[in-house]
Amino acid sequence: MPTVAVAAISARAMAEAAANDGFKVVALDLFGDVDTRRAASRWLPIGAPGSLQIDAATVMAALRQLADEGEGGEPVVGWIAGSGFEGEPALLEEGAAVLPLIGTAPAAVRRLRDPASFFGFLAARVIPHPQVMLQPPEDPAAWLMKDAYGCGGWHVRRAPWSLDEPPSSHHYFQREMPGLPMSATFIANGRDVHVLGFNEMSVRRFGSRPFVFCGVVGPVPVPENIASRVTSIARMLAVEFELRGLCSLDFMRDGDTIGVLEVNPRPPASMSLYRRPADSPGLMQAHVRACTSGELPTMPPQPQDTEGIEIVFARRPVQLDAPAAEKLAAWPGIGDVPGAGQRFDIDDPLCTLTASDTGADPVRARLNEGRERLLKSLETLA
Repeated sequence: MPTVAVAAISARAMAEAAANDGFKVVALDLFGDVDTRRAASRWLPIGAPGSLQIDAATVMAALRQLADEGEGGEPVVGWIAGSGFEGEPALLEEGAAVLPLIGTAPAAVRRLRDPASFFGFLAARVIPHPQVMLQPPEDPAAWLMKDAYGCGGWHVRRAPWSLDEPPSSHHYFQREMPGLPMSATFIANGRDVHVLGFNEMSVRRFGSRPFVFCGVVGPVPVPENIASRVTSIARMLAVEFELRGLCSLDFMRDGDTIGVLEVNPRPPASMSLYRRPADSPGLMQAHVRACTSGELPTMPPQPQDTEGIEIVFARRPVQLDAPAAEKLAAWPGIGDVPGAGQRFDIDDPLCTLTASDTGADPVRARLNEGRERLLKSLETLA
């Protein structure tokens, strides 16, 4: 298998998936967690951990280094952009000129993340979505302000908003919709999609941020009419915006009513929920094939237990010494394992927990219990 680079705010899931598929991996992210470095042949930092933002200059320096030097004497065939690059179409374009980008083209990402373009397409095709305005509504009650360049829900605000100047072209206002936040995980080739499954997302309030993404559970069963409609919508979006590779479609579900929220044109967190079927390419191999040759998986989704991931955020400042880091690394179901010496402020992501069971409710119960136990243990660990 060739050597690929994976880049994101946290690249651990992509690095592990690519390594499991036989790729040699260079990981670029903010954290350099223990398991990220274990999966990769090399790790390169692309931003400060506490910022939760990638640094464009550092990304470009890393990509130039890989393009010029390769890895271990082998060329790096391309790079895969994950979370944190949604709002960076110019950086994607600049990076793709240095090292081939294996994913949705930067120009398509720019169109997709332009609220007027994206929601204009939804309206023209009569695709259900919560009402959207590009200027602040006169009565802000029941409206949210969002940033199309944001990720993880940190950008979502309820009124009152602090607008010292007019909103940018990538800010928009969306009427809040009741229901359950869900997503569809799929692979696209610009013409069609292969839906891996449907997921329920977990969001919680952090201070003034009401909808921070904290985890996802799936696959979960949905009625056939919902599955068919969402798959059809994903296909229309894949054609219009030339989506390629692993993606996710976020939507609200309220009974039989759905409302499209956004598309993530890159490998989503929910990819971790889907196991590799026997005699079938893994997800990162499928991503590369869809991007480079237009090949989509042909096997139907395989029966499996429900999986879940939960991001654990610090409740107080934490400084991990060596014994604390060692004990944390041995915690059941832990991922994104921090190394000794790392410091976390309140609301910083500490690690990720995983769990599996026969349904969404028991998985969530396991994750909630594990999170509380881990946070209580940290009070004595660090």
